[in-house]
Amino acid sequence: MPVESSSSGVVRQAKQKRKSHSLSIKRTNSTEQERSGLQRDMLDGQDSKLPLSLRTNLMDLFSQIEREFENLYIENIELRREIETLNDRLTADGQTLEGADLAKGALKTKTSHSTSQLSQKLKTTYKASTSKIVSSFKTTTSRAVCQLLREYVGHRDGIWDLSVTRTQPTVLGTASADHTAMLWSIETGKCLLKYLGHQGSVNSIKFHPTEQMALTASGDQTAHIWRFMVQLPTPQPVTDISQPPCDDDLDISDKDEAEVEAEGPNDCPSVRVASTTLRSHQGVVIAADWLVGGKQAVTASWDRTANLYDVETSELVHSLTGHDQELTHCCTHPTQRLVVTSSRDTTFRLWDFRDPSIHSVNVFQGHTDTVTSAVFTVGDNVVSGSDDRTVKVWDLKNMRSPIATIRTDSAVNRISVSVSQKIIALPHDNRQVRLFDMSGVRLARLPRSNRQGHRRMVCCSAWCEDNTSCNLFTCGFDRQAIGWNINIPALLQDK
Repeated sequence: MPVESSSSGVVRQAKQKRKSHSLSIKRTNSTEQERSGLQRDMLDGQDSKLPLSLRTNLMDLFSQIEREFENLYIENIELRREIETLNDRLTADGQTLEGADLAKGALKTKTSHSTSQLSQKLKTTYKASTSKIVSSFKTTTSRAVCQLLREYVGHRDGIWDLSVTRTQPTVLGTASADHTAMLWSIETGKCLLKYLGHQGSVNSIKFHPTEQMALTASGDQTAHIWRFMVQLPTPQPVTDISQPPCDDDLDISDKDEAEVEAEGPNDCPSVRVASTTLRSHQGVVIAADWLVGGKQAVTASWDRTANLYDVETSELVHSLTGHDQELTHCCTHPTQRLVVTSSRDTTFRLWDFRDPSIHSVNVFQGHTDTVTSAVFTVGDNVVSGSDDRTVKVWDLKNMRSPIATIRTDSAVNRISVSVSQKIIALPHDNRQVRLFDMSGVRLARLPRSNRQGHRRMVCCSAWCEDNTSCNLFTCGFDRQAIGWNINIPALLQDK
């Protein structure tokens, strides 16, 4: 029947196609004349909708590919012969060599030759632009002169927070997970006083604006207000501890923990009873701060609330609710009755108590992870840091979007802003501390090595605006606080 004859014709054509293709692959030693004749036969015997000129070009390309494989095959045979010759010589000398491995190495060298050439071209092409980018980063790191001046060692566990007194004498305060808070002489590094009133980790310390009182927040679900009196010792000559590391230096974080504990002060006077205890939280009190004037205090807790207290009566004035997860920090404005609280719910909230009858709140959603801290500046700015590795600068007059965003390579902990120099100090999880200006330009990274700097996570930073040798302090989970001298050129401060 006509149908059967047409189907059998199609089958024969398909067989011819397969046969002609197999012949073209197996003929590894064919001449150019045979190839061209074979191509013509294939083109005549195939039923294709492609134009003849396009089919001819395709066959030429396939022929070139076949020739390349032929050349590689011949080189492979020659290499194997050379390997066999080398093996014979080595065997005669009493040595053995794996010919297969050597063959693989030689073939790998041959096939990667073109790749290496391409890589070299790419490196040469982009070398100039890459050098420009690297040099631009280098110039930003030399805008400030940073010198480590003093280390404050004595706590038996990590230090969560630190602060500098606003009254004379100027001392440094630290809050530690070892259930204590300590006051230090900035110039000598000696412990002046130890507070032992808490039953849990001391998570925050802030000093009264006009009196010698400290406010500490603790994991025992309370905040304590306690008075102190200290006398500064005679300053000692400053020892240079900023020497470059030697080859035989060891990372001090690997030392025995008992050795570090042995360095702590044992004869330091102590205070064991608080003058005022603020109670009402049902969870860890993670931070606390004084409102302007020092007559009220605010606390932030893991129970998702912030509380406003009257200091004289220790009574609860307002309970600030609204955060969906645990609070991480709280901060008060230096001149106005404003409070900002940050939380693990990726937001921070601005609370306004300027009108005694009411208080308003604004929620800001600028981060994608836990907001670890949000602090006021002297002007109309708020600076927030987060575990999403960013720091954002906001304008209080228009906080719909940040006016500057700083992107880093590590989570950011409790930040601080210098009042006089307008510099943001960023403590990181990766043991680094970086300095930026308010526009987001990087000024410096504090030096760190086996001999100096923090050896574990840096938890907090605090600026000192008084005329002391150290104007920046940092603390971390390596159980120490460090005093730095930061010198910013006047030209940069004016920008």
